[in-house]
Amino acid sequence: MVTTALPRATAADLARVGECLDMLAPRWNAWLLMSLDRKPLRYVELRSQVPWLRDGQLSPRLHQLTDDGLLTRGQVNQSHVSYGLTDRGATALSVLEELAAWGSAHLEKALVLNPDTGLREPERIPKAQDAEDTLGLISPRHTAPVLWTLRIRGAATARELAATVMPKASPTGIYPPLHQLTDDRLIERTAPDAPRFQLTEAGASLAPVFAAMSAWASGRDATTARTHPVWVQKHAPDTGQRTAWATHQPRSTGPAGTAVAVPSQPQREAGVPAWKPNDLFSHRPPAQPAAPATAGGPRR
Repeated sequence: MVTTALPRATAADLARVGECLDMLAPRWNAWLLMSLDRKPLRYVELRSQVPWLRDGQLSPRLHQLTDDGLLTRGQVNQSHVSYGLTDRGATALSVLEELAAWGSAHLEKALVLNPDTGLREPERIPKAQDAEDTLGLISPRHTAPVLWTLRIRGAATARELAATVMPKASPTGIYPPLHQLTDDRLIERTAPDAPRFQLTEAGASLAPVFAAMSAWASGRDATTARTHPVWVQKHAPDTGQRTAWATHQPRSTGPAGTAVAVPSQPQREAGVPAWKPNDLFSHRPPAQPAAPATAGGPRR
């Protein structure tokens, strides 16, 4: 747990969110949990949902999710092992929904050719991958504390952030996370060459994500997390413009040579559930050029 100089109640809340990230952020955990949304699956069925993972990679992840209380393991005999969501795991889906929604809205998408229309359109990204990529941004050490501090203060210098985020460490230790968050376009300077940092639009829009994490981590229903003492959601009009950023270590959609299938479906309408198991797989994504055109938003 990261030690901060935030007020006690805020620090305790942030610590619980950190524990939430520790459980959800390991790679492919979002895929596994969202694959079990509808019903328990036998091991062989679950393996087919994440074909890029070998047994030596899949089994340890399933065991860890079981130890964390998110999955339950049933065994009829040696050849029939199944996994399903616990009540705790099922409620975590609401958090993954918020993560996926943020990723869909703010992560860039390559422009791919539609064979039916002959036009280039933004590629369709599986919801689980959007959740994975969002987790990859906000889970590094000190990232959440920096974002929370800027949410509280509005703007702060590097020295002020260091005093709050890492009070027992050298102040120079704050610069690597600040550089990374700036590269990711989650924070920015208040003016060119200004000493103070603030949240960008993309960083501020993480409000529903952190509110849902806080609710889930404290045992409350994440679907009703509409208010939070720090991450009060601000309803600004959507201009349709997205800022761009670059991730430090973008998560691949699978091991080298393995492509994750991308669902092909129209944009969902109001009232339609945000996540359905068949969102995971559909047609094979078209081959990507070396430097594809992209449609706004953060680079994956």
